[in-house]
Amino acid sequence: MKAVILLSGGLDSSTVIYQAKADGCDCYAISFDYQQRHRRELQSALDVAQAVGVLEHQVVNFDLRLWGGSALTDNKIDLPQDRSVVDMASNIPITYVPARNTIFLSFALGYAEAIAAQRVYIGVNALDYSGYPDCRPDYIQAMQEVFRLGTKQGREGQPIEIVSPLINLKKTAIIQLGNQLGVPWHLTWSCYAGGDVACGVCDSCRLRLAAFAELGLEDPVAYA
Repeated sequence: MKAVILLSGGLDSSTVIYQAKADGCDCYAISFDYQQRHRRELQSALDVAQAVGVLEHQVVNFDLRLWGGSALTDNKIDLPQDRSVVDMASNIPITYVPARNTIFLSFALGYAEAIAAQRVYIGVNALDYSGYPDCRPDYIQAMQEVFRLGTKQGREGQPIEIVSPLINLKKTAIIQLGNQLGVPWHLTWSCYAGGDVACGVCDSCRLRLAAFAELGLEDPVAYA
C-alpha cells in the first residue's frame, strides 16, 4: 500500500511516518518550504525521512510570506514566549498559519493521486493546547469528503483515505507511541524559533518539554 506522509520534521509528524511504516505502507514523504520563519525543521524532515527509509521525499516550495498573517510567516510578529498552558488554551495563537493544512493537504492529495497512493497521513492533534482549527476531527472529516469528491480516484469509488493517528492523543501518549515505534527524537525539531538549539520558551518547545518531563524522560534535543 502506498502512502503520502506530511512530514515537517517535528515530534508529531515524525511519529506518524514511523506509524505509516509500521502499518506496512510504502512511504512517500512530502515537506514544505513555505518561507516559514526558519529552515531548521526542513533539515529534520530530511533526516527523519532518510532514517525511516522513504521511497521518495518531495519538498514543495512556495511563499506564504506574500500575505503573512502569522508569527511563522511574518518576522514583524513576535513569537509568544513563556506562556502557561492556560494561556495557550485561551485562544487560537498567532502561530496559526491561515489555511496551512488545507494547502498542505491539497499538495499531498495531488501527489497521492499522481502515484496512485491509497492513503495520506497527517500528524494533526486536536488535544494539543494550540487548538488550531485545521487540526480538529470535523476538519479532517470535511477534507476527507473533498478527497472523495475532488479526485478521479474518489469519483470512481476508491477515495484516498486521510489517516490521522494522533488526532485524539495527548502529547505524552504521542511520545509513548513514538518510543514503541523507534522514532529518533534527536533528529526531530519542534521549536518555532529555529537556530542551532531549540529556544525552550516558545509554545511548541514548552509543550514538548512538559510532555517529556511528565513521562520522566529527557528530551535529547539541545535547548538554550
